[in-house]
Amino acid sequence: MNETEIQQIVQQQRQFFQSGATLPIDKRIYILKKMRAVFAIQEEEILNALKKDLGKSNMESYMCEIGLVLSEITYMIKHIPRFSKEKRVPTPLAQFHSRSFQKPSPYGVTLIMSPWNYPFLLTMDPLVDAIAAGNTAVVKPSAYSPATSQVIQTLMSQFFDPAHISVITGGRAENACLLQQHFDYIFFTGSQSVGKDVMRQAAAHLTPVTLELGGKSPCVVEETANLKLAAKRIVFGKYLNCGQTCVAPDYIYCHRSVKDALLSEIKKQVRLQYGECPLSNPDYGKIINEKHFHRLLGLIDEKKVVLGGGSNPESLQIEPTVLDHVTFDDAIMQEEIFGPLMPILTYENFDEAIAKINSMEHPLALYIFTSNKAAAKKITASCGFGGGCINDTIIHLATSSMGFGGFGESGMGSYHGKEGFDTFSHYKSIVDKKTWLDLPMRYQPYQEKYGKMIRSFLK
Repeated sequence: MNETEIQQIVQQQRQFFQSGATLPIDKRIYILKKMRAVFAIQEEEILNALKKDLGKSNMESYMCEIGLVLSEITYMIKHIPRFSKEKRVPTPLAQFHSRSFQKPSPYGVTLIMSPWNYPFLLTMDPLVDAIAAGNTAVVKPSAYSPATSQVIQTLMSQFFDPAHISVITGGRAENACLLQQHFDYIFFTGSQSVGKDVMRQAAAHLTPVTLELGGKSPCVVEETANLKLAAKRIVFGKYLNCGQTCVAPDYIYCHRSVKDALLSEIKKQVRLQYGECPLSNPDYGKIINEKHFHRLLGLIDEKKVVLGGGSNPESLQIEPTVLDHVTFDDAIMQEEIFGPLMPILTYENFDEAIAKINSMEHPLALYIFTSNKAAAKKITASCGFGGGCINDTIIHLATSSMGFGGFGESGMGSYHGKEGFDTFSHYKSIVDKKTWLDLPMRYQPYQEKYGKMIRSFLK
């Protein structure tokens, strides 16, 4: 799509928004119900696209993508009437007699740029929130997941007004052109490097942004942890979607005294969950493309591999791999892994482990496995991270009742549920001043007799 066509889409959406067509609550609910129906009818197409792009099984695709989107839609349909209400707040005595309230209002024309690793979920979830808040949306899915991007474009263009929701496919040229347009809000999910560019481009129009990025999310295994359960849940979270999950445990940071026992349990769990030959497992996915496949192979130090390490260049698959005796100086610890490679590092002192985590960039997630409530409380209070779990992985993002997002190097802003509605809303602060009373003290010429009264009001 060329620049002129993109400009026309943005202009068309601005006119549509300014007409007031997106504001009625009933209209927002109607669009979300229509989305839910379309996704249910077209579920097979979506599953096939996810299989083609990432090798995902139908079970994983529904559990981790389609089902979560449907859950967000249902939550929003139920709560939009309450979220959209004006909220009355106290009025200072100095403003007697008035009514003060905050009014949630949509930003207007929004841009949603989504990644390839969960191409349906991470496109549709922010779109649901944007529509619920009363915006229009230009959606730009990733070029790295072309099958899913094409399905999204087909469904949106077939069932929804492009003046309300438009999908633009393509690569870097389309991304660059979109970022030159004047949007009222930009929601981006992806890498830090591209996120920085999005923020630079948005600054030209002073456009507010939400950035959902990533980072090296630690998984701390404290000496009191239930190792069998910890291994089971770590293996699930690490190798889900072949490790291509922004909140996957990036590395395991365990107490030295339990490392060998944990490693033994992890090996058992990999075999239990993925079989003796994971590359032959029909439910085990693949790396998105050759570029990332070879990048991941370059991070494997064969001398430190204690499980897995095998790969298939034809299917772009890498076995669930575990590396031991890893240090923070190794190549695998210099970047976000984003693949099925699990480095294991050890610590001896819990406070030193916290200090080490805090010396690194703020991660999107942090996980701790422990039976010590004081340890869990200490690390969750002391470390900076977006969100996480105690004695589990991944699942904190699978709810509409809590916001999801990072801060610092892992992003800014959050979404899901009420947080998502708020992200795509501007809250106008309004004072409704009554006309039957007008206190004279604020007007010039100022009179000394009002001084004590003003001081009493403003203390």
